[in-house]
Amino acid sequence: MEERMIMEKIREHLYLSEDVDVSDAPRKVEKGRSFYEDFSLRGIRVNRVDPGFISCSFKVPLRLTDREGYLANGAIANLVDEVGGAVVYVEGLPMNVSVDMSIAFLSKAKLGEELEITSRVMGERGGYKGTIVVVRNKLTGEIIAEGRHSLFGRQPSKL
Repeated sequence: MEERMIMEKIREHLYLSEDVDVSDAPRKVEKGRSFYEDFSLRGIRVNRVDPGFISCSFKVPLRLTDREGYLANGAIANLVDEVGGAVVYVEGLPMNVSVDMSIAFLSKAKLGEELEITSRVMGERGGYKGTIVVVRNKLTGEIIAEGRHSLFGRQPSKL
């Protein structure tokens, strides 16, 4: 039961409800979210949450594109950071701190393309955790980027 509650918290952190306008028009930031999170994650949809695994979809918005109309590398890095951090989140503990991220940019995603973002826990030792995040074109299956994300945080008490 506790595991289900944790997964719902992760879903709440990443998910914006259906009634949220996902256009690029300025709007009020949702309670509990920073402007940065709202700007960068607006439109992300959580498809599946299992222990050690998250799958999301995301349509490339105009606000996150570069001059050529492709998803900016900084936006990809942010997705790796946010989705990689969400997969190791533990309810009741502070968020983990990113220690290292390594991202291979393999292809480009155009404005309006639908992406699938998956994150898996690779391993854990003490408070140190490693995740892998894959960003791929949902239609073609082409990998856009692959990121390895290392995080450190407190461990749950065994008492």
